[in-house]
Amino acid sequence: MRSQPAPPHVVFGKLTDPTGDPVRPWLVLMDDEHAPTVLEASEPHSLVWSSLWPKRPDARIRFDLTSDNAGGSRVRWTLLVTEPMPDPSLLGHLRKRLNVLIHANLRFTFGQ
Repeated sequence: MRSQPAPPHVVFGKLTDPTGDPVRPWLVLMDDEHAPTVLEASEPHSLVWSSLWPKRPDARIRFDLTSDNAGGSRVRWTLLVTEPMPDPSLLGHLRKRLNVLIHANLRFTFGQ
């Protein structure tokens, strides 16, 4: 779980429409990735994305959003996969990509 400077409803909006802001694009995908679909949403507290990775179509990314009581958000993402588990190298790659997308790229759209 990490903080974001924007309130939960703003972060929720960015996550539900990750390609909707052409001025500040943050969902910059690699060649082996594709844009997710929102599978579940409970505004502004949680949502689930489909997989970003065609080689792991079973993967889901769950986001839980809470207020940090200072005008921002606390964002927790959870990577959910079915058996067989990815090998350690692939799992590390998937985790790193989510950290870059959410805790770097998305954060930068809020000016940080």
